[in-house]
Amino acid sequence: MNQLSTNWVLGHKVTPYQTTGNYNLVKGESPAGAQGPPPHIHKKYEEVFFILQGQMEFVLDGRQSTVTAGELVNIPSGCLHTFSNTSDESCLWLNIHSPKGFQSFFDAFGVPESEKDAMQQSLAAERITDVLKRAREFDMEIKIP
Repeated sequence: MNQLSTNWVLGHKVTPYQTTGNYNLVKGESPAGAQGPPPHIHKKYEEVFFILQGQMEFVLDGRQSTVTAGELVNIPSGCLHTFSNTSDESCLWLNIHSPKGFQSFFDAFGVPESEKDAMQQSLAAERITDVLKRAREFDMEIKIP
């Protein structure tokens, strides 16, 4: 697999990989205390998160769980979900979206890791506003509580 460029997306470092199948694969790193995206639904995408190191809190259809290294979470299409790293250590993970197509979200809102203050730029108010405004373009229906 070929690694593409690494970006910071909403406070998470995301590295996509080219695949030949009908899915997108990214490796991610969530710093300690990193908030996840707002609760959202994908109508056409299914997701899988596999935790490589550390732990991540997931909320799926209102049920919260802690997922640790070596465990995975399946997120079917239509499931209201979010995640965050509430621990004091960074979390490494793999994420798959199927079918292929969600990579365009990471491309649209990512800040190249080589840019100065890339993580902070990825969390800038204007970027968050843009995500909230354009999320539906990427099959991401945001449900703000």
